[in-house]
Amino acid sequence: MNNNEDLITSWFASQSNADAARFPIGIGDDMAQVRAGEDGTLLVTTDMLLDGVHFDLQQCTLEEACYKAMAASLSDCAAMATVPVCAVVAVALPIEFGVEELKRVHAGITEAGERFNCKLIGGDITKWKEEAESFAINVTMLSKASGWHVPVRRSGAKAGDVICVTGLLGGSMHGKHLHFTPRVNEALVITKTANIHAMMDITDGLSADLNRICTQSRVGAMLEMEKLPISDAARKTDDPYYAVFNDGEDFELLFTLAPEEFEKLKDLDTIQITRIGTVTDTMKMQALWQDGRIVVVEPGGYDHL
Repeated sequence: MNNNEDLITSWFASQSNADAARFPIGIGDDMAQVRAGEDGTLLVTTDMLLDGVHFDLQQCTLEEACYKAMAASLSDCAAMATVPVCAVVAVALPIEFGVEELKRVHAGITEAGERFNCKLIGGDITKWKEEAESFAINVTMLSKASGWHVPVRRSGAKAGDVICVTGLLGGSMHGKHLHFTPRVNEALVITKTANIHAMMDITDGLSADLNRICTQSRVGAMLEMEKLPISDAARKTDDPYYAVFNDGEDFELLFTLAPEEFEKLKDLDTIQITRIGTVTDTMKMQALWQDGRIVVVEPGGYDHL
């Protein structure tokens, strides 16, 4: 199954003529990297969230929606194990929104940012002229390299690597999609402890996001189904494995590393890390069931386009 977002992202990347010396990381990762003179580099990401698509203001508060917007960009920092610095935020307001609603927008943004000392330093406010138009929020965030590990990309996985995830997967629409904690601190601890080859955050589902690592790294994967860490919410669904593979918005880390490096992570008692499989050279995503069956895993999950 082709993911339309991945197809157009690949096309955009093929059209880029950005100087690699000035822009060491370009289109295709969770953040892009910009070399800012002799002072070093910064990384940047931007995400737009829409009422009725990424949240529903009939079902959640404005503060929750804006917390999610900021936290999603912080999760991009976690995906590459970088340190958040600051953000600018642009909002498109429904016609009935005023000062009080903007104060609530600010509260949600700053609640997420203050957890990681990521400051809101500016942005833009505009308002729709038609009553039918919905709230939209766009966060642009800057981060910096940790100083002990290069920003981790999606393209570094190697055959023989261990595939790991943090936390529990699936069932995010039962509340986690609004009330998650970005794995910024966990990513920094993991990369300080071991050499990570490839990493990203799980936003569109394990099947979609693991496929992105496999595609960019030119490798395959063998998942061990009995080892998948399934959330309680996913277990209550008709098909827990489908939820794990396709629900998305887990905002957990998905990463690969050499087996000997994985051994170094076993003493990290404060972080739930699960080994879920192995990187292969097959260029296929496959799953091993307990009865010995091996099946192909098709990339699914959420498609933004």
